[in-house]
Amino acid sequence: MQNDKLRSALHFHFIVIIFGFTAILGALIRISAIPLVWYRMSLATIGLGLVLWIGKRSFRVSKTIAWVAILSGVLIAFHWVTFFAAVKASNVSITLSVLSSGAFLTSLLEPIFYKRKIIGYEVLFGLLVVVGLSMVLGTDTTHIKGFLYAGVSTVLAVLFTLLNGKYVSKTDPYILSFYELLVGAIVVTALLISQGAFKPSFFILSQTDILWLLILAFVCTSYAFVVSIVVMRHLSPYSIMLGINMEPVYGIGLAYVIFGEKEAMPTSFYIGLVCILVAVVANGVLKLKQTKKSKLTAAPKSN
Repeated sequence: MQNDKLRSALHFHFIVIIFGFTAILGALIRISAIPLVWYRMSLATIGLGLVLWIGKRSFRVSKTIAWVAILSGVLIAFHWVTFFAAVKASNVSITLSVLSSGAFLTSLLEPIFYKRKIIGYEVLFGLLVVVGLSMVLGTDTTHIKGFLYAGVSTVLAVLFTLLNGKYVSKTDPYILSFYELLVGAIVVTALLISQGAFKPSFFILSQTDILWLLILAFVCTSYAFVVSIVVMRHLSPYSIMLGINMEPVYGIGLAYVIFGEKEAMPTSFYIGLVCILVAVVANGVLKLKQTKKSKLTAAPKSN
């Protein structure tokens, strides 16, 4: 069991690096957020569906899991739409720094989902995150739209993680992922139809955009999305969100290398980001100590 947790943690850490590159792809792909998500989810659904069909996996799920897939699919669709909208309205650095606050939102909502008390230091660290986020935004109102999109995206990501963490052990995570992506693709399709977006020009893409979309769909979605759900069998929702908080470190670093001065931010931004990461790490360390202490207390005493 401990080995499973270690393997899952290491595998998920690799996935987080891929997640960090997702924001880069969002900035590189020149189409707008909703069409981008439609291509991403549609291609990923087809890819994962073919893999499951070739592997002769059963597509049957219980009614409960079907409803979970529907709700999760809606959440992840709007999470990605607002995520890429944030990238395009501001930049990669702003988007990922706001997303890093997800662990603390999880720590406040997880007690509701799993029926435990709210821990005092989580609230304290949550306040530190708020301070960090205020410094990230600073007085630069040019990024306020991206900041708000990123905030909504973070809330949706947390709700998605909590919901999947509760039900993933009750079904095949690959099948659950397929239906979530399928539902998400249907939701985004409905949005585009309501906007009258499906015109011939919609399907005209540059070769570069096609390449980036294929990487986004099959590497950053079909593969990474499934693995991020599989590891939930061994990692708690909080651990998942804690790992995701390394995403801004990788993403911002990659963005600066690729986009250069466009991603350069004022000193207050980096101080705020450090506040968020310090709160995340400190919270994680305290939780680890608390877990070890609980195990020692629960261990039977020898005579």
